[in-house]
Amino acid sequence: MGFEPKKLALLRILEIYQKYSNSEHVLTYDDIARRLLQEYGIEIERKAIGRNVSMLREAGYDIVLSRYGSYLAERAFDDAELRLLIDGILSSKHISETHSRQLIEKLSALSNVYFRSHIKNIYSVGDWSKTENNTLFYNISIVYEAIENLKQIRFDYNKYWTDKKLHRSAIHTVSPYQLLLHNQRYYLMAYNEKWKHIAFYRMDRITKIGIINGPITPLRTIPGCENGIDYRKISGGLPYMFSDNAEIITFYAKPEIVDQIIDWFGYDVEFKEEDEWILVTVYASPNAMEYWALQYLNYIEIITPAHLRKRIQNDLKIALDKYGEQKGE
Repeated sequence: MGFEPKKLALLRILEIYQKYSNSEHVLTYDDIARRLLQEYGIEIERKAIGRNVSMLREAGYDIVLSRYGSYLAERAFDDAELRLLIDGILSSKHISETHSRQLIEKLSALSNVYFRSHIKNIYSVGDWSKTENNTLFYNISIVYEAIENLKQIRFDYNKYWTDKKLHRSAIHTVSPYQLLLHNQRYYLMAYNEKWKHIAFYRMDRITKIGIINGPITPLRTIPGCENGIDYRKISGGLPYMFSDNAEIITFYAKPEIVDQIIDWFGYDVEFKEEDEWILVTVYASPNAMEYWALQYLNYIEIITPAHLRKRIQNDLKIALDKYGEQKGE
């Protein structure tokens, strides 16, 4: 261990408070002196430690003094906030296992050494369903750079196959506009330069991304985007990120799924109680609603628009044909 100059004592004392103290673990000046010598090779008297502590308090650090010792009372994040952030990382499917561990380690370092013993799930990252795409954060940085410099990007868009690995399905050249977080996934809102429409790409499905020289297609030149990003239209792509035009959709629902309806569509949904059913009105993508309605088949009935109701009828007929005969007989 090398010996550090005494002029670094002020900084090292602050680090010791951050690392080893809280209201249940106070530090005496002797404790601080021992840590300074053991960890940094700095040897100073108790009076010098007291002067440094006073300077830290004058600088605004919330160091509480008591007859038993002292501790740092306030930090950038308290333990409850750190737990919330860590749980958010664990539940985010778009963050890989490797990056999840790294981020949790960094967040844990913002508290004291005693915090880690209370974070059992820091060691359970591998038990959560995570993307295998480790380039997510690099991809995000490239997207932000392209948006800032008004440049197009090109990337491979991938899908999983039975080997549980990503395989390229297409190469896309797009004008990027916005990153969106929906249903624990990051999406890129962009204009597809080949197909000439707005599309939403899952960031964890993107690989081999790069900025190209072509300038972006200005968002306000795209039909329907003359006033910029229409966040109401984007939310109309719910419950999944479809890019077709949203419509007013009505359906009957059983009361027991009101919670799920609000979870999927937010608070803009309208309810009207009618006998044993509830009439629900949402502004959503018909394509997304087709998938969603089949998921909740036993609990809802689409009323309008007529074309969506007809599509679901056709879906049910196809499903009935499939399940009408037992495979292998």
